[in-house]
Amino acid sequence: MASALELSLSTTDPYSGLPPPSRTVTARRSFAGLRSITALVLREMSTRYGRTPGGYIWAVLEPMGALIVMAVVFSILLRAPSLGNSFILFYASGYLPFTIYASVAGSVQTALMFSKPLLMYPAVSWIDAILARFILNFLTGVVVLIIVLIGILHFTAATATLSIGPIILSVILAALLGLGIGTLNCLLAGLFSAWGALWGIATRPLFLVAGVIFLYEDMPASIQGLLWYTPWIHFTGLARTGIYPTYAPDYISVPLVLVWAMVPLALGLVLLRRHHQDILNR
Repeated sequence: MASALELSLSTTDPYSGLPPPSRTVTARRSFAGLRSITALVLREMSTRYGRTPGGYIWAVLEPMGALIVMAVVFSILLRAPSLGNSFILFYASGYLPFTIYASVAGSVQTALMFSKPLLMYPAVSWIDAILARFILNFLTGVVVLIIVLIGILHFTAATATLSIGPIILSVILAALLGLGIGTLNCLLAGLFSAWGALWGIATRPLFLVAGVIFLYEDMPASIQGLLWYTPWIHFTGLARTGIYPTYAPDYISVPLVLVWAMVPLALGLVLLRRHHQDILNR
């Protein structure tokens, strides 16, 4: 009887019947973190889309307009795209995953500075700001990809047999890569004010390196050897395997993309945990 009473006292509060305080605090912190992330997501939605006419419509119109311009220009210069018979579908297969990467990386890079006023409150942490921007831009990118692909297949003469698995994997890899590189750049841009401008200049050719407007196989062997070590060409090629059943590239390496994503992510998180206050106080 005594042992049962001791066990009861060790697991519950004798007055309220609640779990031990440590468990209650952990649950409260987790719930507070979820509320903080949700509030930050809603704040960014209202800031980015709520103050312009059309709101979220521009998230779809912008990539669609870019695809139409590319399709028109290259249809004049070339007889046919490298895959299929539709220029706009070919460019969409590479452009949309790349846009998810670019959007996530760019937004995560500026997460601390964007949410700096709110990060002064103890209830909002630096990791909440990063997760909020990642979640919003990832989900927006996925919605845009679905809408644009459906629109192309429905309103143009393009035909495709979609394989959902490779497309989903491509989108996940693009988002993880954006999160990893964006997190490391968040640290570097916060500590070194010129880093953001330098990174923007250095990554100008990234649109070409990612294989948005060409195939890996179209390039000379010497350039293929260099491109293989870059992660972007892998997830754009993977997305095209989900749209063109006859396209079966043998160069795609998922582990290589994961290494490119996880190493910067781990390094960025560890160093941000140590230096986030220095960045916020600059």
